[in-house]
Amino acid sequence: MRYFRLLKSFVAVATLSLAAVHAYADKPTVIRIGVAQQGTGDPPTFGGSPAATVQLQQSLEKEFAADGIKVEWLFFKGAGPAVNEAIADKSLDFAFQGDLPAVLARANGLKTHLLLASGVRTGIKVAVPTDSDVHSIKDLKGRRVSIFRGTNLQLVADNALAANQLNERDLRVINLDTASSLAALASKGIDASVNDYHVYKLRDQGLAKVVYESQNDGPQFTRQAHLLVVDDFDHAHPDIVQRVVNVFVQGAQWSSDEANRDALFKLWAKSGVPYSSWQAEFANQKLKDRNSPLIDPFIVGRYKAVATDALNLKLIRQPVEVDGWFETKYLDNALRTQKLDHYWTRYDAAGKPLS
Repeated sequence: MRYFRLLKSFVAVATLSLAAVHAYADKPTVIRIGVAQQGTGDPPTFGGSPAATVQLQQSLEKEFAADGIKVEWLFFKGAGPAVNEAIADKSLDFAFQGDLPAVLARANGLKTHLLLASGVRTGIKVAVPTDSDVHSIKDLKGRRVSIFRGTNLQLVADNALAANQLNERDLRVINLDTASSLAALASKGIDASVNDYHVYKLRDQGLAKVVYESQNDGPQFTRQAHLLVVDDFDHAHPDIVQRVVNVFVQGAQWSSDEANRDALFKLWAKSGVPYSSWQAEFANQKLKDRNSPLIDPFIVGRYKAVATDALNLKLIRQPVEVDGWFETKYLDNALRTQKLDHYWTRYDAAGKPLS
């Protein structure tokens, strides 16, 4: 009798295991990609990175159409922190976000891997009303300054302040998202906004002036963004992950071609950010340098620096291990297959080209 009970238990376990294997192998019906931006329009779009190019050109939708797999782009006004919540709720398979939010998520135990860079060496801007007497970072002391905390703007802002013997405690910091910060700046409800390319539109409207752009102080004062995959999805669908990475690399190559500069800015202008803003954002910069997907020593070094800074600023309670976080096999395969192994320049940890 005991034998039959054991046999019955074995068959039950085997059946469940077999079912799990089949579920593991089944292709998904939808691919859910989180974007750490609010997005504009209907359907929402964004600009400024190869990830945005992929979305605007509907490249993933075309890639998976024959498979009957739907692609959903999910936008988050709360930016990186809101994306982290969605990952924790198992509502996303991939995410496009910045370095600091991803580090915070890893510190809190979210299981992800970074697949490729998508929008790198990006500076922050400090914009003030046109009649302001603020002319530099040093002049921000005691002023009402908006910073979108928890995003990859924050650490660059903190580093820029530190380089000028200041910290956030020396300012009257107000935590505002991008849209709220721009509105407050335009109405003079704040003295300065730490922001991104969105401030150029206010500048061109005569409502603000840009007094600081961090990339001018060197690559260590820039922020990085990436595409990540949730580990559960990666384990279940490595073939799908490879195809997604293939498409993103294609988008990065198109976005890096100087022959496409005009077309690229026109494409990104569909996001509601004017063509002139993209011209200003990428002025005197090579598209290849900003739109490279490479996980090189510079990218790894910047994420290590972000993890260290986050710990020192007590944004996280324990160290974050960066080594092993990057999963480059998919990127390496895509570069090799598309013959792009040497298309982009690799940089060392200091931001200097590798020979």
